[in-house]
Amino acid sequence: MKIYRKVIFTTLFLMLVSFSALAQKFTTHSVKKGETLESIAKQYGITEQSILNYNKEVKKGKAIKANTILVIPASKANVAVVEKSTDTIEGDNGAGVKALLLALEGKDVKQGPKEPIGYSSHRTRRKETLFGIAKRYNITEDQLKRYNKELYSVQLKKGMILKIPRYKNNDVSESKYNEEDYEVYTVQPKETRWSIAHKYGITIDSLLVLNPNLSKITDYLSSGQELLLPRILGSSIKEQETQLYNSYTVPPKQTFYSLEKKFGLTADELMALNPEIKERGGLKEGMVLRIPVKKTQTGEVNIVNYNFYEVKPKQTAFSLTRKLGVTYEELLELNPELKEGLKAGMVLKLPKDQTGDFDVKNALILDKINLVDSINSMNKPKLLFLLPFRLDRLNLSDDVSAKNAIENRKDVRYSLGLYSGAMIALDSIAKLGISVDVKTYDTQLNRNRTKSLMQGENLMNLSAIFGPLEPQSLKEVALQAAEYGVPVVAPLTEKSDLSLSNVFFAMPTENVLQEHMMSYVEGIRTEENIIIIADQKNKPIESTLLMRFPGAKIVTLKEDRTVDIEKISQLLSAEVENWVFLETDQANVVYHVGSLLNSLITEEVGIRLMTTDKNKAFDSEVVSYSHLSNLRFAYPSASREIGNNAFAKMYRKKFGADPDAYAVRGFDITLDLLLKLAYKNDLVKASKLIGETEYSGNKFNFTKDRTSGYFNMASYILGFENMRVTELKD
Repeated sequence: MKIYRKVIFTTLFLMLVSFSALAQKFTTHSVKKGETLESIAKQYGITEQSILNYNKEVKKGKAIKANTILVIPASKANVAVVEKSTDTIEGDNGAGVKALLLALEGKDVKQGPKEPIGYSSHRTRRKETLFGIAKRYNITEDQLKRYNKELYSVQLKKGMILKIPRYKNNDVSESKYNEEDYEVYTVQPKETRWSIAHKYGITIDSLLVLNPNLSKITDYLSSGQELLLPRILGSSIKEQETQLYNSYTVPPKQTFYSLEKKFGLTADELMALNPEIKERGGLKEGMVLRIPVKKTQTGEVNIVNYNFYEVKPKQTAFSLTRKLGVTYEELLELNPELKEGLKAGMVLKLPKDQTGDFDVKNALILDKINLVDSINSMNKPKLLFLLPFRLDRLNLSDDVSAKNAIENRKDVRYSLGLYSGAMIALDSIAKLGISVDVKTYDTQLNRNRTKSLMQGENLMNLSAIFGPLEPQSLKEVALQAAEYGVPVVAPLTEKSDLSLSNVFFAMPTENVLQEHMMSYVEGIRTEENIIIIADQKNKPIESTLLMRFPGAKIVTLKEDRTVDIEKISQLLSAEVENWVFLETDQANVVYHVGSLLNSLITEEVGIRLMTTDKNKAFDSEVVSYSHLSNLRFAYPSASREIGNNAFAKMYRKKFGADPDAYAVRGFDITLDLLLKLAYKNDLVKASKLIGETEYSGNKFNFTKDRTSGYFNMASYILGFENMRVTELKD
């Protein structure tokens, strides 16, 4: 009870007090030819490091490509700061919170709404939202509606001309783009954000800045969707002058014809680029010519058959081939441009089935990232915890009553376990120098209460929501959060009957676990004899196993749910080991089969038991632990045992008890969430870049489903050995 009292009182404290601060203001800047990091920083009165903090694609000392869209933090001199204020979680009547809300809406506390210093116009494009437009021009939706009254009564439509107010110290002129330098691009079938960004030579970060209406919780693009993109430079001499150039020294007897064949440039184009040719009466030996570096014509990026990797600075052919697991000759065959030499920024093509020291996300090969080494202390995640603590049902003044209530309510035990682990994660991230703003609500297992709590909360600046646990409340929260692009993490849920595109389902699905187990067996199998025993309910997985392992033998259960010992004895091999898949959710079947197989093990006959679904039947008291150990029972699992690791020690020190499986899960999910937010301050973007992560007892590898949310594709293969459960390596 001691641990639960500590968790409950800490929860009550966090629910009573919340902290808020005005968010950093930003503008954007489209890089022009010749501009440098230093010149841009001076232009906005900020440091170079401030720009680097918010634009990870820009590297100090490296040239910035023209048309790159930079996120520019406003200088302190131009941003009014609202001091930290506190208020109760159930109300917003504190003077500090009122001042904060007024400031967020662009109002003065004493003088009311600020008057605009001018106006600009905006023509709406397809799929734009009020939220996206307001964010682009650094104003609120209320301010947008105030000067466009029709928005109070009609839906936003393509082609509407909106009046955009401009405020002092909030000038959006830098956010406007020169229309001559940009074009509206229509998304084609099967195109992705990455393939389009690659085609236009910009980063995905720049694509998102140019198109703020794009969703933050999904990478999906619909065919026909319109995007604002920088114009691709053509082949004219005028446009080529904005590109990079190589130097070429004219050898003896060089002609315009041979130059045209070599570089694809006509004599007129060469002379326009190099006026000295005409001045000196033609091509001369030793003359140094400027030759434009032509962009590779990417066309459609084939992400069905190939993956792609962007070459990093200082990489060599040797280090690259080791990382990608190919020979240089194989790499050259797929990427003929390598004949000109390996250069940073090149995008190389690899076969889809290629493996190596890398992760793959959406056909893009990613370097493995150490999240702890990649955190940005400028990022300050803001989390909302929604869990059914049922404090309305707990009498904390009566230990016996409270203990009985907790033991009899799974939702309370799960919530307290998850949240106690989350608190250790919050302590851990604080030691890394990351400040986290946390709010906690008790949903009381009530959908209407959850709905009310969400409606009273400012969701716009939230980084993520943890919970709730019950399916109906989860749907309610996900739908409201989706309007503001806020991701929702479901700690104990594997899927939903609705398409919740902004939900991260932390539990791997049954299909993921089954697939992992079958792939594991395929990877280690040589000539083993496979036998399948499945009850009536599990006939579908029996069919799947037969397809994956042709020639496997089937043993049918008798009416009394037992196995005919003579029949199975005839199927056992004395020449190779026998691997038996047992697929059932009946404890008596597990007990019977386990006992029978254990009795049939001899010096000549080796038997190993396995399943694709270790459910409660295998944990029943009637099942012999020693039989499972003798049979070296193997199975897939969402988590593993942690032992006496660093987390267990921290937990024991804080709460005076060992963590249960829910505390471990709460710690791992929260630490994964906070580290990703500290890295990118965007859970969707970070999950796309990171690949698989692993902590105390859980691992995560979130993959976006086209029509639903983000699903965890990572799991463990565990096995019994010498009366212990150990992790089996793939």
